[in-house]
Amino acid sequence: MVHGDPHIELDDVALAYGSNVIQRDLSFTIRRGDVFIIMGCSGCGKSTVMRSLTGLLEPQSGRICYNGTSFWELTESERKRRMRHFGVMYQSGALWSSMTLRENVELPLEQYTDLSGAQIREIAAYKLALVGLNGFDDYYPSEISGGMRKRVGVARAMALDPQILFFDEPSAGLDPVSGRLLDEMILALRDSLGTTMVMVTHDLASIFAIADDCVFLDAETKTMLTTGNPRELRDQADIVQVRNFLRRGET
Repeated sequence: MVHGDPHIELDDVALAYGSNVIQRDLSFTIRRGDVFIIMGCSGCGKSTVMRSLTGLLEPQSGRICYNGTSFWELTESERKRRMRHFGVMYQSGALWSSMTLRENVELPLEQYTDLSGAQIREIAAYKLALVGLNGFDDYYPSEISGGMRKRVGVARAMALDPQILFFDEPSAGLDPVSGRLLDEMILALRDSLGTTMVMVTHDLASIFAIADDCVFLDAETKTMLTTGNPRELRDQADIVQVRNFLRRGET
């Protein structure tokens, strides 16, 4: 597999909670090594799509394929095994307040590997260094800034060397400078590790700074309106909802 190959493919996917359909007719491809944005206005189902991609919500219909294999047609044990190739950074960071930063990053390594304590400590320290937090191993989440907590969340998401990193509103609650630094870190990690990045965000600065490709979801029609490079969509899209979303704030 090389950069640019299809990594995740959705084919006519419908997502629902019971009889309440959230999104339908979703068909798009996320290429290996891309930063891919799931975007749209509030209530359109971005987080629901993320839940399905990360193995938490089975589609009502359609197929989600990873490397050509239909994920939801696998046995439960095989799905769980493949989910170890996913890393997820939650919006709040979801750090354990009673654990140090290093202990937070060590947690998935302790749960899912047979590595020794010394090896786990070494890997956790390395992951923290990768996100610019070398020397902060023994700090607690309450002792660092919001932007730093987001970085710890990324370090923990990378603990098991995932092939795909999922981000849920990573810049939410950050000031513009911290948000830009986080974007730069995400790009640096993608370039150095070759990891596919999938991100839910409404932050235009982040979208235009780091996205290679995107899908735009619509709450009213409950389906995708378009997919493509967001900078090109901003300049060329003839769909009113997409144009208004990507040009909001312009005078």
